Amino acid sequence: MALTVASYYLLRYDKLIIHQMVNYWVGNPVVNTFYKYFTNVGDGIFVVGVGIVVLLVSMKRGVYVLLSYACAGVTSSILKACVNYVRPFHYFVYYKKHLKLNLVDGVEMLGERSFPSGHSTAAFAVFTALALSTDNKIAKVIFFVIAINAAFSRIYLSQHWLFDVFMGSLIGTFYDILFYFVFFKSERFDNKVNSFKSI
Repeated sequence: MALTVASYYLLRYDKLIIHQMVNYWVGNPVVNTFYKYFTNVGDGIFVVGVGIVVLLVSMKRGVYVLLSYACAGVTSSILKACVNYVRPFHYFVYYKKHLKLNLVDGVEMLGERSFPSGHSTAAFAVFTALALSTDNKIAKVIFFVIAINAAFSRIYLSQHWLFDVFMGSLIGTFYDILFYFVFFKSERFDNKVNSFKSI
């Protein structure tokens, strides 16, 4: 649903207009503080920590989460190295000086390597994996809400464009779906795990 809405805006509006739409709402102290800290949910150290905790509870699920994140993270890093795409802050300061950009106090602003959003990639890789690997419907909703808000925080804080976040989310979700079929829909994989347990 969130990716569908993002697709609609990406197809209809220019990246600058989209960013201005979101940036218009930046300023509320409570919301600013929330996203200032919540964005760390997509930080590499945090998501690895989540993966390790899951690993201690369930080996299969933990490996699934960490492997999805690792592959998504590598893909994101390669793209960042290949595509030198400037971030919103850099774009506004150097190319659109006449336009006001609302910023959140205390957030270090970055200028380059915008595409794709690493935080969005990580958040979706880990939390979508958790959502796919649980049968608890409430937990599924919570995990998706966490991933979406972590990704949105990158736009709210003017660290990324919507397109960066959109692609990062797709990368993370792609590996989640790929490995979901390997870990949870493959009889061959289950047979290997069962034979390993019997040793």
